[in-house]
Amino acid sequence: MASVLSLSCSFGSVSKNIQNEKKRKKTYDIVVDAKGTGDYLSVQEALNAVAFSKTTETKIFVKNGTYKEKLEIPLNKNKITLIGESKEKVIITYDDYASKKNSSGENIGTSGSASFIVTADDFKAQNITFENSSGPVGQAVAVRVDGDRIIFDNCKFLGFQDTLYPRSTTSRQYYKNCYIEGTVDFIFGASTAVFDQCEIFAKADGGYLTAASTDEKNLYGLVFLNCRLTTNSGNGSYYLGRPWRNYAKTVFIQCEMAAHIKPEGWHNWGKSEAETTTFYAEYLSTGTGANNASRAKWSHLLTTDQLKNQYTIKTILKDWAPVL
Repeated sequence: MASVLSLSCSFGSVSKNIQNEKKRKKTYDIVVDAKGTGDYLSVQEALNAVAFSKTTETKIFVKNGTYKEKLEIPLNKNKITLIGESKEKVIITYDDYASKKNSSGENIGTSGSASFIVTADDFKAQNITFENSSGPVGQAVAVRVDGDRIIFDNCKFLGFQDTLYPRSTTSRQYYKNCYIEGTVDFIFGASTAVFDQCEIFAKADGGYLTAASTDEKNLYGLVFLNCRLTTNSGNGSYYLGRPWRNYAKTVFIQCEMAAHIKPEGWHNWGKSEAETTTFYAEYLSTGTGANNASRAKWSHLLTTDQLKNQYTIKTILKDWAPVL
């Protein structure tokens, strides 16, 4: 009797798996599975299969697995959505770093070190871990974003120095419920990027959370809304940011800050002129790392009117309303 029940359960499990696969086929355009049950074994093959200049969304489902691939979604491969089966178990990773030599014997550079590059517009990612696994070897980017109207929802970004690179001055990006970790300048670049309810994890032993290079003409750079700044580093070991370029703009709004945040909060990167050109600000920071009285005198505290009129998602991202 037990054998019959076991056989019945086995057939039931197989039947359920088949039903799930059929459902995925109806829901997604492409399924990626390193174990061979999908349309392609690698994410690269799936991206290659998407036509250029499409005007409709292409949904790609990525099943659990570690995909060691250096990937780029090129210009005009727009409207691609990558959806992972599980944020913890779908890992896209590579191990390049800035000082690594190319075939000509030259350094590949920070931009070239990225594991995952988004050059196209209207890209979305959900439930995926993006990693640069090279370790503490200097600049080593997990994700570089050049495209416009980019969404990351419930994703993880793992690295050390220069983990996440929102690069383009014309790019708008929205990160919701994401986890981003690193050491030095691990969120850096020139884009307008909103981080909404994200966890920003600073790894030991100290550094800078951000290094914006905002264009002088852009009103917004890096904006953190209701985020948690967490750490395994020591007290007073991290600055909120420093200006990679002199017109850097970085704002933390209603964020909870642990004790690793230095009382002064901001660093001028040894450029006294940046103290008059940057816009570094906070609004209602909480936690042991919040310290309005001791912040750098050239930083700002937003007023309620500024918050309501200038720092809504709608005003920051202009005519684009991100849809998850």
